[in-house]
Amino acid sequence: MLNRKLKISAAAAVFVGASLALTSAATQDPATNAASAKPANRMTELFGDAVLAKGKGVEVKRSALDEEVIRLKAQYAARGQSIPPEHTPMLESQLLDRLIQLQLLSAKATDADRAAAKEMAAKKFADAKTQVGSEEAMDMRLKAENMTRDELLSKWTEAATVDAVLKRELNVKVSDEEIKKYYSDNPARFEQPEMVKASHILLGTRDATNKDLPDDKKAEKRKLAEDLVKRARAGEDFAKLVKQYSEDPGSKDKGGEYTFPRGQMVPEFETAAFSLQTNQVSDIVTTQYGYHVIKLLEKLPAKKMELAAVTSDVKDFLTLQAMQKQIPDYMKKLKADANVEILDEKLKLKETEAPPAAASLPTGLPPVDAGKK
Repeated sequence: MLNRKLKISAAAAVFVGASLALTSAATQDPATNAASAKPANRMTELFGDAVLAKGKGVEVKRSALDEEVIRLKAQYAARGQSIPPEHTPMLESQLLDRLIQLQLLSAKATDADRAAAKEMAAKKFADAKTQVGSEEAMDMRLKAENMTRDELLSKWTEAATVDAVLKRELNVKVSDEEIKKYYSDNPARFEQPEMVKASHILLGTRDATNKDLPDDKKAEKRKLAEDLVKRARAGEDFAKLVKQYSEDPGSKDKGGEYTFPRGQMVPEFETAAFSLQTNQVSDIVTTQYGYHVIKLLEKLPAKKMELAAVTSDVKDFLTLQAMQKQIPDYMKKLKADANVEILDEKLKLKETEAPPAAASLPTGLPPVDAGKK
């Protein structure tokens, strides 16, 4: 099957994730800003706000760069990761380059680009809120990542705007013949492995901040899970049990269903699902997310996907490939045309310091589908 990890947006190919974009102060609540008093703001008050890069239509100040570094570190910390101190200088150079690129590309955006991007960001935000599960959980996740709702919306809007600009400016065309050739030349990419379609009830054992519940609360959840196993095996409508009891926001509203191959879910969940017979209900399955009750709905044998089913994906992938080849020279020309200067020698990006892949850096609100790795 065509690897969907390759289907990143054109904006993601240029920028280190949407979370690294500049945030417009006009989109933020002044009261919120005053109350939060972020570290970058305090540093600016103490030491001033030096201009790090300038050019025609371009100005990046130290405060903007510091804010992005702080936010990125917070996002890593929210995932239990950290950025080694020795990597900070290179990271700052990469982030500064991305902020310059953002300003250059945003200047080429049309009103239509911005309107479409705003709509896309709003939809993405609504989907994320649904998946996270509640307003409270959404706010707690954003707080852990050192972001406000307005900031997240702003960044997603900026990323979508840049994506639209790049697609229009580079104007890559992919023919039907190119799509067919790629499909024929890469048969292994379109092999769909054996999959299972399963429904599950999750009784979570972590709170909204991702901390373990107290033992007494876990015991209550396990007792309920034992009862649900009995009721499901006795023939109660599993979809109704999911709707009433499941705490997995990623699947609750679709009957608890997931369709997946091996290697996509956490091991305990995968092993249980693949070992069941059709319509069989599992014992309690314990994972890092909590207690699961799984019902196997269908086993799907391995097969090759038809060209018609993957044409859109292949076209997107080939378009992105072609754009990625053009982007370095295009951005180099934009910088030259704008006479962009980096005023701090230490922040100049060296030729050997290629920017990290966008997919390797957090962009705020990661997927929370229970069971998935």
